[in-house]
Amino acid sequence: TALHVVRSGQFYLSPTAQSVMVGDYLQRVRSGEEKDSYSSLTEREREILKLVAEGYTNNQIAERLVISPKTVDTHRTHVMDKLNLHSRAELVKYAMRRGLLED
Repeated sequence: TALHVVRSGQFYLSPTAQSVMVGDYLQRVRSGEEKDSYSSLTEREREILKLVAEGYTNNQIAERLVISPKTVDTHRTHVMDKLNLHSRAELVKYAMRRGLLED
């Protein structure tokens, strides 16, 4: 359930939110707006993207990867710049579209 997911430190999206995201994605694809720069990300940036999208905080990611929270923030900023994303929510949407999140 959503409560268990959130309690375990993960990110939960309702079926309605998932539907909205899929609709948004399809609209972007149809309009030609969906431009993928995933290949421009470094391995570390891809790792940070996945963990942020899974709902981990900068501190949790830093602890997990044995780097500083500031370094995590720097990588996240680079990811957002390269992918032209403007919020953590957009990072999650992007990761979902790419199939980066585990079921």
